Amino acid sequence: MSRLVVHSARKVDADGQVDDFWVVADGAHITATGTGTGWRPSAAEADTVIDAQGHWLTPGFIDLHCHGGGGHPYDDGVEEMRAALVTHRAHGTTRALISHVANPLASLRESLAIVAELTATDPLVLGSHLEGPFLAPERRGAHDARFLRDPEPEAVEQLIAAARGTLRTATIAPELPNALEAIGVLTEAGVVVGVGHTAADYAQAARAFEVGARLLTHAFNAMPGIHHRAPGPIMAAIDNPEVTLELILDGLHVHPSVAALLFREAPGRVALVTDAMAAAGASDGNYRLGELNVTVHDGLAVLSGTETIAGSTLTQDAALRNAVTRAGIDPVDAVTALTRTPAHVLGEDHRLGRLHTGYVADAVLLDHDWRVQTVVADGSVL
Repeated sequence: MSRLVVHSARKVDADGQVDDFWVVADGAHITATGTGTGWRPSAAEADTVIDAQGHWLTPGFIDLHCHGGGGHPYDDGVEEMRAALVTHRAHGTTRALISHVANPLASLRESLAIVAELTATDPLVLGSHLEGPFLAPERRGAHDARFLRDPEPEAVEQLIAAARGTLRTATIAPELPNALEAIGVLTEAGVVVGVGHTAADYAQAARAFEVGARLLTHAFNAMPGIHHRAPGPIMAAIDNPEVTLELILDGLHVHPSVAALLFREAPGRVALVTDAMAAAGASDGNYRLGELNVTVHDGLAVLSGTETIAGSTLTQDAALRNAVTRAGIDPVDAVTALTRTPAHVLGEDHRLGRLHTGYVADAVLLDHDWRVQTVVADGSVL
């Protein structure tokens, strides 16, 4: 069993900020933490010792919503998935869901089965997020309209079965026929349901949360906004203390001032996600998202020939920088939104999302400008 020691760090996680912090990992788990020089005896027997030099040390980031990166999409086979994961891990994402856009049921079953196999061999992959096909056509965003469908019981059961216990989250427009029943079926199967790509009003969204939905998929995007006489799904999510709200904080999907408002109104319930497509961590150019063509210019991904945003080119370290430097979010709250909050959504907050004894040894060392220096997953430097 290998031993890792990181010392002289400025730790920040959901428990707060601590200077001169150290952490010891034996194998995949944290076995000791503290401040000062108590790390020295462990360092004498360590395989790797990292002097953080006063830089930021956070838990590993967890992305609930991502479609690819590094020029590689998640919907084109296992090798493309692995290549995309490498890019995001270099930017601090140590655990992630694989998100699937709307496709024919047969293709989705195949993708879910591939992720099930990948999850069995790669502990850094936490399972699948089914974003399509149960979405409102008028709020479909970058999902192919040909493949959208109502959440009929047979289709829902097929997709659950194909994932073999690795379907972790699913997005549904709750106004669709059978949607409330589907939320119940998915929740019973252990899937966290998100309300999203929806034209639902406040009452419809609130009802979805009442029957078990616990997530708002990329708040403000692909849904009605907040109107003073029609508060819509965003306010329904804010008003329910059991609901977590995803947020794409790239400065393009949501204005930083609106992001700051969400952090104020739903403290501890914002999960920063990337919703990244293949161009994240890659260059501008032409890409594919499912069966649709995407053009990326100056980091903005849109369906080719339109102004419809098609995912993002965001990485989670950039989301952290944007939160702290552009939206003015306290570092503890920003880091929590990348770590403890998404871990809680997945029921993994007993082992992920904190730099604490007994937790999995995932960590990100960032310089004073919040740029990644070193990434640790399962106690090993990536």
